Amino acid sequence: MFDPLDPDHLRDPYPNYHALRAADPVHRSEVFESWLLSRHADVRSVLRAPCFSVDRSRTDPLGSAPLPPIAAEFADIAQALRRVLMFLDPPEHTRMRRLVAKAFHEAGMNGRRPRIQRIVEELLDAASEREEIDFIAEFAYPLPVIVIAEILGLPISEGAAFKRWSDDLGALLDPTLGREAFERCVNSVRDLHRFFSEVLSERRKRPRSDLVSALLAAEDASGRLTDSQLFSTCVLLLGAGHLTTTNLMGNALWALWRHPGERRRLGAHPELMRTAVEEFLRYDGPLQATGRLATAPYPIEDKTIQPGDFVVLLLGAANRDPAEFPDPDRLDVGRAPNRHVAFGQGIHHCLGKDLARLNTKIALQAFLHRFPEWVVTCEPPRKRNVVSRGLASLPVALGGRHA
Repeated sequence: MFDPLDPDHLRDPYPNYHALRAADPVHRSEVFESWLLSRHADVRSVLRAPCFSVDRSRTDPLGSAPLPPIAAEFADIAQALRRVLMFLDPPEHTRMRRLVAKAFHEAGMNGRRPRIQRIVEELLDAASEREEIDFIAEFAYPLPVIVIAEILGLPISEGAAFKRWSDDLGALLDPTLGREAFERCVNSVRDLHRFFSEVLSERRKRPRSDLVSALLAAEDASGRLTDSQLFSTCVLLLGAGHLTTTNLMGNALWALWRHPGERRRLGAHPELMRTAVEEFLRYDGPLQATGRLATAPYPIEDKTIQPGDFVVLLLGAANRDPAEFPDPDRLDVGRAPNRHVAFGQGIHHCLGKDLARLNTKIALQAFLHRFPEWVVTCEPPRKRNVVSRGLASLPVALGGRHA
């Protein structure tokens, strides 16, 4: 039986994905009361199909988990988070995404490359004073959190709090969530609400050239974003703006360590970094699954997904499907074409995907150049989460280095 909660699956889910795809690619799981899709073609098709909803107010993503009741104060905030952009259907999604995308690109991407390069060099300068670092804690986490905090206009001094809050909120997507973790989530959500309420109040009085101010000013024929929409959007951008990149960078370096031939190839041909980043996303992506709710009958072969059925799209499985990717378990930093679904597809594809790619490309290129003889000193522990996939730490001895 396919069991994503098994410790062996958390360590390496890909053998289970292959077995599920071969035995029952359109699998009805009574344990999770949902359909599990593992083929690339099926996952890609559902991601683009208009007859599937992302609206979490239609279902309870935590199922029947034995969690404590929540206070009314948190219930109101939680309702706002249920209306975050990634959980909205058209036409509300269409309007919100248009406003947020315009503000994000105006405040976020223009001229960002030189600043990212400077942050990377500063982090590497600090690392060069050490013989060994935790690649996650000292490089893969600080870089994207500094970048997204600067884009939003938030104080970098709150970086530790940003990590705690984002980690706790990310756990809400995990079906393994327990009572203790849930209570941490509640506390972090309250802290986030207080924090962003203060930030939004201050920006209304004194706007700046940052994303929070741009979101406050964003307007269309239907008016401006509500306080609830502003809060949920800021939380999404802060969390998704760095957690995905941190996981991607850690998974990438670990994959290179386990594939020394591809490590040497990339070192000899740094121009392959663009295709390499796409391959890291495919090979061991930072997001392993996403969900949809059927709103109309949807036939796949001899089965039919009925309205009201919840569907789990196994992105990690789709990205190792041999029907789409030749030799899918082989890391190939020059793989092309590469139609992975790591960032989703269709109208809900990841809003920050270009920033995640840019951060990762600049960071890995600079790290591999500065420390060509890096060595992973022990097998790294993974975060316990079946939805997102990342390393809790990655101890790396830096070895010889270039100026």
